[in-house]
Amino acid sequence: MPHILVVDDDDGIRYLVKKYLNENNFLVTTSDSAENAEEKTSIIKFDLIVLDVMMTGKSGLEFIKDNKSKIDTPIILLTAKGESEDRVGGLEIGADDYIPKPFEPKELTLRIKNILNKIKKDDQKRIIEFDNIKIDLSKLLIIRNDDEFKINNTEKIILEKMINDPGKTFSREDIGKLISIDKERSIDVIITRLRKKIEIDPKNPKYLQTLRGVGYVLWIE
Repeated sequence: MPHILVVDDDDGIRYLVKKYLNENNFLVTTSDSAENAEEKTSIIKFDLIVLDVMMTGKSGLEFIKDNKSKIDTPIILLTAKGESEDRVGGLEIGADDYIPKPFEPKELTLRIKNILNKIKKDDQKRIIEFDNIKIDLSKLLIIRNDDEFKINNTEKIILEKMINDPGKTFSREDIGKLISIDKERSIDVIITRLRKKIEIDPKNPKYLQTLRGVGYVLWIE
């Protein structure tokens, strides 16, 4: 039974999400603050975190900044309807998905299932090395020269697909279907984040390139 951590300072939302996820065969732990969530993630390995952005005390984005290097747990952000900057900011620093409030519990449950199902898929290549770069999908790690970069599960899904289809061009629509995101801007942000980890010069990429008007391609051979 997947173990989900729900972090929100709204009692009603925590109760609603926990009740619905319990009914759909998830084990749920709740936290009413980012600080309390930090305590729980330090002792419990969760399968996924549902995290509110705006909370009293430390925000959801601050939680990600402070903890994403310590945990590799996928994160779905809960954002207010107009918080587009927070959504993009969350994706840039490591969130895997977001859902705006108000939301249907069923949609949140489907997004959780989609992410967990993608994590379970085990494609052929788990470790690949080229030039001075090593990508270890099992450890969610990119090593470039002597520098190490953690990748989240959304980045892993994209890399996994590209590594197993080297030289194939993936449109934004293709990538969006892989990670259940349909906003082109959000997909571009994720690719930019990956380039910072793979490329020596992210603004002039050698490996993860853009084919203008077509999509993205990973050249590793």
